[in-house]
Amino acid sequence: MAEREDMDRFRRLQHVTDAALTHLELEPLVRQLETAIQTAVEAEYVRIRLGDRARFEHGISLLYEDRLLGVLQTDTAHLDDRQLEILRAAIDRAERAIGHAQRFEYERRGRERLERVQVVTDAALAHLELEELLHELLVRIRDVLGVDTTAILLLDHDTNELVARSAVGLEEEVEQGVRIPVGRGFAGRVAAEKRPVILPDVDHADVLNPILREKGIKSMLGVPLLAQGHVLGVLHVGTLAPYEFGLEHVELLQLVADRAAIAIEKARVHEELRRVDQLKLNFVAVASHELRTPATSVYGIVATLRERGDTLSAETREELEETLWSQTVRLRRLIEQLLDLSRLDSQAIEIHPEPLGLRNLVRELANALVDPREESIDIEIEPGFAVLADRLALERIVSNLLSNAFRYGKPPVRVSAEQGERHLRIAIEDSGEGVPDELVPRLFERFERGLSGHGTGLGLAIAKAYATAHGGDLVYETPEEGGARFEVLLPA
Repeated sequence: MAEREDMDRFRRLQHVTDAALTHLELEPLVRQLETAIQTAVEAEYVRIRLGDRARFEHGISLLYEDRLLGVLQTDTAHLDDRQLEILRAAIDRAERAIGHAQRFEYERRGRERLERVQVVTDAALAHLELEELLHELLVRIRDVLGVDTTAILLLDHDTNELVARSAVGLEEEVEQGVRIPVGRGFAGRVAAEKRPVILPDVDHADVLNPILREKGIKSMLGVPLLAQGHVLGVLHVGTLAPYEFGLEHVELLQLVADRAAIAIEKARVHEELRRVDQLKLNFVAVASHELRTPATSVYGIVATLRERGDTLSAETREELEETLWSQTVRLRRLIEQLLDLSRLDSQAIEIHPEPLGLRNLVRELANALVDPREESIDIEIEPGFAVLADRLALERIVSNLLSNAFRYGKPPVRVSAEQGERHLRIAIEDSGEGVPDELVPRLFERFERGLSGHGTGLGLAIAKAYATAHGGDLVYETPEEGGARFEVLLPA
């Protein structure tokens, strides 16, 4: 009798063992185990609940390596001792089977995740051009996550705004130049908090970009693009149907974003190196050209005066000497500008603020540039107005701005100053035609000489660089009454 019962017990448990060995995929395994255990113990029902939520449900705990797998639910009150003994043995087999299946599932998902990340990493390694890189990354991210839209917004440090740079399915963001302040809206919140943010329902969420709703996006997930702890921008994905983004999606997108951030940083460095190389080429080309012109004139005039000076008329000699002086001044100014750029590039400029009488300083600089005529310049600065600034930096800034106003503007040139709580403002404006709209975005770039092609294209770049080195800034605006207005901002 006992032997027959043992054989029956073994046979019943064998069904559970067979179920445990038949499946490696988790869901089919659990369903098969439920059927096998229910048959083995002759229970009315058997349900297996897995995951963290299972800890809040009633049932027999399923443990594997001291980790809670879930619970098994059945009507134990109607089971006799033999059935309970079989149930305990069956649970032991089920725990090991589920534990192994979960480990297999984790490993499989891990391999899939690595494969997906590798797809993005390949794109990150293949492209150095930023625009091409961003588009390729977004296409692959969309395919890896199975979403409808992807977009990258990069941080503009000057304005502390996120700027749409590339998008797939949301191309309007880039076309319209969408800007999102850090800390506001969906993307701004991701950047400010440096953590992923999920929007399960876009229609009832705080979003600043109206295009998201216009395109019919229902759910979104955004993660920060971080490089060495600093925010480069935000990567976000969206779906056109309601979707429940979970922890797995967050981890995968953040992993992808980390790879993308490295690629973006690499592409930016590459672009910066190319820009520097181009600047060097421009510098050599323009500097050699600009130096050659006055140097040739100086050499030619000096040679003429040396060889034939005694035979020249007084009028011709005076004309040559005047030209020699103007070309020498031009040559000296260009050399000073090149030296300024060299010092600014090497960060060798040291700022030493000292009390300065601003009105007298402006008058001296103006007199050095033009004949001191009252109609040429109107200095609207009180005689006792004093500022605390570095003399060299202030001279370089003001003299370059005055030189531009006299050369390209029309009189009168007006200079005014205002001392605020945080900044000293010095405004220099003229009554000319102002700067052409197409030139304004490039106004402070080196060697930008506009349509006229006159000058070296270095004055405004040097003035802005000196203002920045002084902890301030130089900005341009077009007054309502016309002309050009440059405003120097220096710390109070």
